[in-house]
Amino acid sequence: MKKITSYHLVGHVAMFIANLIWGVMSPVSKYVMSFDTVSSFAVTGFRIFGGCLLFWLASIFIKTENVDNRDKIKLFFASLLAIIFNQGLFVTGVSLTSPINASVITTFLPIVTMVLAFFILQEPITFKKVVGIMLGLGGALMLVFTSRNVESGGNVVGDLCCFGAQISFALYVVVFKDLVGKYSPVTIMKWMFLFATIVFGVVGIMHIKSICWQQLTISAELGLGYIVFLGTFLAYFFIPIGQHRLRPTVVTMYNYVQPVMASVVAVWVGMESFSLFKIVSAMMIFAGVFVVTQSKSKKDIQENNK
Repeated sequence: MKKITSYHLVGHVAMFIANLIWGVMSPVSKYVMSFDTVSSFAVTGFRIFGGCLLFWLASIFIKTENVDNRDKIKLFFASLLAIIFNQGLFVTGVSLTSPINASVITTFLPIVTMVLAFFILQEPITFKKVVGIMLGLGGALMLVFTSRNVESGGNVVGDLCCFGAQISFALYVVVFKDLVGKYSPVTIMKWMFLFATIVFGVVGIMHIKSICWQQLTISAELGLGYIVFLGTFLAYFFIPIGQHRLRPTVVTMYNYVQPVMASVVAVWVGMESFSLFKIVSAMMIFAGVFVVTQSKSKKDIQENNK
């Protein structure tokens, strides 16, 4: 069995927490957007503007890091992939296609990442990696298709947007793996969210201004607070920690934690019922993550060949 060092353990914990938060954020976001006055682009605007503000405030309390101008250019493109394209394409896709289609497409993120890592980083596609991804994929699909709220009726453009969002995030994880290790998570994210704010600013402000706050309940406002502080600031704080310490495919395998947490919340609030299928699905997902962590990396293979 491949030993997990404390260095990598920090990365695993970071990715687990981030995806746990995002799993809970899924039903929270659906609740907030059930108020017709809050559009999906308004929620995206809150996330981008709120994340920018919180990361720049947090940067006051850490040692100032001078970011090379060439790295700022890289962070600009990283912000397009991880924030603008990822969030924008997914929000657009969800608004056009069915929830079931969107959920199924998101489960392909680890597969897309494995393929991109193979071509860009020459990370090997090993038997264990494939088995682990298939286990996780099977568990995630079981959760999706046994949901009480499954809806049919997809849309090709919407499906393509959701798939584009997965490619965008996978590219970010693979291409910018080395860059995130040069600076602290706060420094990385304050620049990425600043660039995202500049790009998305006009659209976000227009949609936020259209909100009729009198129609929102206190719980909806608290939901927005969860989305901005936990779902954006805290989750994106943990992402570069995991991205730097773990291989790209392992990072995106934790995407499968999200449907587990969404199901737990749905059962808790009475939207779903507890079943054996959910237990088996969760076990398959976590087994899949474990198997992928046990697969050999490019570095492992090179060391064995010496």
